[in-house]
Amino acid sequence: MRRSAVRAGGIAAALLVTVGAPGLRGASAAAQTGAVRGVHDPAMARSDGVYWLFTTGRGIPIRRSTDLAHWDTAGRVFAEGLPSWAKAAVPKVEFPWAPDISFFAGRWHLYYSLSSFASQHSVIGLATNATLDPADSRYRWVDEGRVVASETGVTTYNAIDPNLAFDEQGRPWLDWGSFWGGIKLRRLDPATGKVSSADTMTYSLAARAGAGAGTEATTGPRDRQAIEGPFINRHGEYFYLFASYDLCCRGVTSTYNVRVGRARAITGPYIDADSVLMTEGGGMLVLAGAGRVRGPGHIAVLSDSGRDYLVHHFYDAEARGIPTLQIRPIVWEADGWPRAGDPLTPVPPPPPFRPGAR
Repeated sequence: MRRSAVRAGGIAAALLVTVGAPGLRGASAAAQTGAVRGVHDPAMARSDGVYWLFTTGRGIPIRRSTDLAHWDTAGRVFAEGLPSWAKAAVPKVEFPWAPDISFFAGRWHLYYSLSSFASQHSVIGLATNATLDPADSRYRWVDEGRVVASETGVTTYNAIDPNLAFDEQGRPWLDWGSFWGGIKLRRLDPATGKVSSADTMTYSLAARAGAGAGTEATTGPRDRQAIEGPFINRHGEYFYLFASYDLCCRGVTSTYNVRVGRARAITGPYIDADSVLMTEGGGMLVLAGAGRVRGPGHIAVLSDSGRDYLVHHFYDAEARGIPTLQIRPIVWEADGWPRAGDPLTPVPPPPPFRPGAR
């Protein structure tokens, strides 16, 4: 394991803090219900009083809620399962991964990944919409094509797990990455949502292998390179880079955990609470598995009405490792570092036992 830099009494303290939320008060809060199972790599936005959740899966499944507690399904981004060009670009792709949702230039921008497991042959794509509400006459997802691509032996990164962030001037940037050379960043053209021709630099933000790894950055994937799912959130004077370390997608044996570093510029350098660079394997522990909550990770940050929330999946050890949605308030400490509060709602009960089920 890399440095943990657990603060304020460690991860146990981080998991024991209770913070209320509008409409979800204390022990009387209803359990999170509805379509909360099968949620992997969640991204969330609020529009006109409705929360919209986008996840990994065929066509990019969509869910909706008005209270962050009860969730209903709400269709898919791609009715055919994939954009029309996906198989030509990435022949082994089965469905889109790890969407990210944001609003700028008058439209909603949904970035997503096309890849296959343990492959560096990957593409980040973009779809846009004027609204998130399917009942609105303007509702139509427009396929905008590819944004960033990676190839084995050619690029020092893997083009998956995109995240859109804005700098202090409101300019959009895209960060992404998984294993290999870690987390990267490019400035975007706000008019197109694609990479900027005015700034062609690819910035390195975080990596497990470290700067002295030589060819390690272009060969893999190897477990010791395991960092992915970046999300940049601005709070106060700093940009905070959250990322998931270690291994996902292994059910109850998943070892995902969430770590963070911060920088005064969106391009870095990002350091943790022990002043270790994230490009050298640093990262302060924010959230780790405990009890039935295994491998929590791939977080998004929802900023809503002056509060910030961690939105993530975990693998439920009491439900055969089914990936499940969880939402936690971020508690910002006096020194400016974040920690994860208790989930807004309890873990949903396991599904009923069925003889012969596995």
